[in-house]
Amino acid sequence: TVELNSHLITAPFIGLHLTGHLTKEMFKANGEMTTDSDEDYSEISGSDRDEEITWIEWFCHLKGNEFFVEVDEDYIQDDFNLTGLSAQVPCYEDALNMILDFDDQDDHRLQDDQQPLVETAAQMLYGLIHARFILTSRGMAAMLDKYNCYVYGKCPLTQCEAINQAVLPIGMSDLLRQSAAKVYCPHCREIYFPKSSKLECLDGAYFGTTFAHLFFLTYQQQVPPTMPVPHCPRIYGFKIHKSVKENLRKQCERAQKQLPMFSGKPAGTEESRRGTTGREEIVVD
Repeated sequence: TVELNSHLITAPFIGLHLTGHLTKEMFKANGEMTTDSDEDYSEISGSDRDEEITWIEWFCHLKGNEFFVEVDEDYIQDDFNLTGLSAQVPCYEDALNMILDFDDQDDHRLQDDQQPLVETAAQMLYGLIHARFILTSRGMAAMLDKYNCYVYGKCPLTQCEAINQAVLPIGMSDLLRQSAAKVYCPHCREIYFPKSSKLECLDGAYFGTTFAHLFFLTYQQQVPPTMPVPHCPRIYGFKIHKSVKENLRKQCERAQKQLPMFSGKPAGTEESRRGTTGREEIVVD
């Protein structure tokens, strides 16, 4: 597990040298492939493992990264789509080369102490690129498939859960390290903490604040036609009239205003005089 700023990304193979293309032999070097590793990469068939895979395919098939869609390399190679990201990610050029599998074409190789930093930066950069890609028609289509498969879970609200309402990931900020990912429900139109701890570990900036709302504007047929009915409080079957709460609030306000009048015992008050009289009577007796 590698700590990535404010969240964790599970990456059992992160210690491997990820330059160039990854092959099946890299995953089974020296016969030390574990059962957990097989499960992490279980979504790739045996025939596909024999072929070379890209960094993007490897990253998205890691256990815990199934919430990401695979960003098209053509999209990443367009500099316009990456505007402003170089200022947010350290080792930007090296990280971008790693994502596009251009490392083996460089004249210089990364030093061993730089490798972990670049790998972490590549994951951060991919997350930020991902937030932009899912705003495109191709990105939304890929997210639609995951939405229909309930990859991001269901709404925890009782009325939403009754209709099996799926949710979409959403960020509370477009900047890194501001907030973890949340989920948005189009039925009740509320934001919740995700049930999946793996999704909650991802930075909200990897999905952004715009995507969920733009998604349901694009696919309006996915928006439920109704909204949940608010819960009506009852006591012994009778509805509580709204004036009851208002009257209770006014009573509390009046009680708070009267408290200072009885809290102190300044000299000259009736209680003070009564106490003085009592002491005098005791002295006289």
